[in-house]
Amino acid sequence: MKLQSLVLAAATALTMTTAFAVPAGTWTVAAGAHYVDPKSDNGTLANSDLDLVANVDVDGDVRPTISGEYFIANNVGVELLAAIPFHHDFTLNDANGAEIFTGKTQHLPPTLSLQYHFDGYNMPMNVKPFVGVGVNYTTFFKEKLNNNLGLELKLKDSVGVAGHIGLDIPFAATESLRIDARYMDIKTDATVNGAGVNYELGEIDISPWVYGVAFVKQF
Repeated sequence: MKLQSLVLAAATALTMTTAFAVPAGTWTVAAGAHYVDPKSDNGTLANSDLDLVANVDVDGDVRPTISGEYFIANNVGVELLAAIPFHHDFTLNDANGAEIFTGKTQHLPPTLSLQYHFDGYNMPMNVKPFVGVGVNYTTFFKEKLNNNLGLELKLKDSVGVAGHIGLDIPFAATESLRIDARYMDIKTDATVNGAGVNYELGEIDISPWVYGVAFVKQF
C-alpha cells in the first residue's frame, strides 16, 4: 500500500507539473525598460602617433525594450530582445584622472537566447523563475569624439555571449510582471581617423549588466 501510495503521489505530481508547464507553441511578448550598466573598468586606449594613453569610462543609459519568445518545447523558449538605441557618453582620462577627450555613441544590442522557465514547480506565490544563455550582437553608430583636432571615432560591431536570469510574477492567467538581469559580453575595437590616417587605439570593454522590468503577455 505504501508503494502504491508513493507511485500514485509521484504520478499526480508529474501530471500537475506537466499540466501547469508552459506548453510548446506558446508565444509571449514583454514590453518594458532596461538599464545598461557598463563595467567599471572599460580598458585603456593608446597610440604613440597621437601621443595618447587614456583610460576609458563609459556611462550607463536606460531605454524602452521589447522581447518576443516562442516555446519550442514545454518550458523551453527562444527569445529575441530588441530596444531603441542606447546612448552612452564616455570620457578618456590620463593616468592621473585628468580628462583628455569626451565623446558619445549609440548602440543597438539585439540578443537571441535559449531559455528554461521553471513553471509548474509549485513556487511560492506561483512565481516563475527562468534562466537563459545566448548570443548578443551589438552595432555602434553616431560615434562622436569631442576634440579640436579633426579626429573622428569609429567603433566596430561586437558579437559575444549573453546570460539571462529573471522572475515572472503573475497577476492574471496570461499576464505577469518580469524582473530580470542580463550579462552581455560587449567588446569593441576603437579607431580614430584623422588627416587621411587610421589610428588603431585598442579595445573598449563595455560588457554590461542589463537590469530591467517588463509587462509580459502570453498568447
